[in-house]
Amino acid sequence: MASPPEARARATGTRQGQSPAWQAWRIADGRFDVFSPVGASLVGGRWNSPGLGVIYASRSYAGAMLECLAHAGIGRMPKTQVAIQITIAAAVSVERHDESSLPAGWAHADLSVARAFGNAWIRERRSAVLVVPSVVARKEANVLLNPLHVDFAKIIAGSPEPVVWDARLFAAAEPDAVRSAGKRMR
Repeated sequence: MASPPEARARATGTRQGQSPAWQAWRIADGRFDVFSPVGASLVGGRWNSPGLGVIYASRSYAGAMLECLAHAGIGRMPKTQVAIQITIAAAVSVERHDESSLPAGWAHADLSVARAFGNAWIRERRSAVLVVPSVVARKEANVLLNPLHVDFAKIIAGSPEPVVWDARLFAAAEPDAVRSAGKRMR
């Protein structure tokens, strides 16, 4: 599948001195290698089909927490989650998209459109990094890392550190309290 012209146009290879290194965050189960594409390769994700490895991260720590909460669906505080800060050198190739430059249907529950787009990005090795909007929080960005790209070696993962979750994120709210809080916010 050939990459669409708008995708090629948005791919940016930065030159030294143009912009500094930047960070992304990943939160994952610390019982496994946190900076590995294996989990995404086994089960697939929004932007990849099973069999194609990619590392999912977020542009912010809070975004990474929100993505973790949305996908974990366990209803209780995770005990084995760790976070890593990922440093992406200025010289690393990056492809950036906003909602308007992605194919229609990228955010649907049916993952076929997003997966076709992401699978092509991975296979064609268009860039080492793909930045796309988060479905969970559209003003946040998700950062996908392609370990098949030559620039992947320039991406550095920090040491894992425990994630401190606020228990209020997992507390069961009383139905009346939720209704009255919703009325006050309107």
